[in-house]
Amino acid sequence: MGKEMLFDTHVHLLDERFDEDREAVLAELAGSGVGNVVEASSGLADSIRAAALAQEHAAVYAAVGIHPHSADEWSMAVREALHTLLQEKKVVAVGEIGLDYHYDFSPREKQKEVFEQQVELALETDMPIVVHSREATADTMEILRRHPNVRGELHCFSGSAETAAELVKMGFYIAFGGALTFKNARKTLEAAQAVPLDRLLIETDCPYMTPVPFRGKRNEPAYVKYVAEKLAEVKGVPVQEIVRMTEENAKRFFRII
Repeated sequence: MGKEMLFDTHVHLLDERFDEDREAVLAELAGSGVGNVVEASSGLADSIRAAALAQEHAAVYAAVGIHPHSADEWSMAVREALHTLLQEKKVVAVGEIGLDYHYDFSPREKQKEVFEQQVELALETDMPIVVHSREATADTMEILRRHPNVRGELHCFSGSAETAAELVKMGFYIAFGGALTFKNARKTLEAAQAVPLDRLLIETDCPYMTPVPFRGKRNEPAYVKYVAEKLAEVKGVPVQEIVRMTEENAKRFFRII
């Protein structure tokens, strides 16, 4: 290989917005400089499909888990099914899991219980976690502090520079997406400045969170380069250095050889 490629650590290519051209988007990855993507799941059905997608495509890996929006789906049977999926070769993380107090689609107590159960599942299976935390920093941090041995990343990070620095101290990686390119991104830019190069990850969260200059359109993995370019600007290093470091970091984090 030798040549560095962009590693989009968080995609939702199984979203219905890709139903018309999913295979075409996957076929175009390498041509747009993207070497790998991780398909993140929101529920059990999604997790099963994500694991299958990873088996079918060399560039795709999968994270399986129950999103806070779907916390009511949790049961011991679901836990067992996830445990089984986590044994599959290209399933590399438990995710996305966490807390979402913006939409509150599930009761907060239930969200916390399901998040913690999945952190325990990750520890049991020696897997990293992909954490979704929206307007829930205090409770997210409290749960993570209770499990100091868990390896993880905060996806689409929207917290403060102080929170980012504490997470890095705890051994976490921090992933930035399209929000970094938005006009009102001062807080996110400050957080990116606080994260050392060896703990940075990049992502699109496609089809959501489309970066400038494509806001308003469907996001796709090819646009992760705009996140890399913005990070390079923030860090004062060449874009190629960000591409190299974030790819190395992702492969280390997900244990992809």
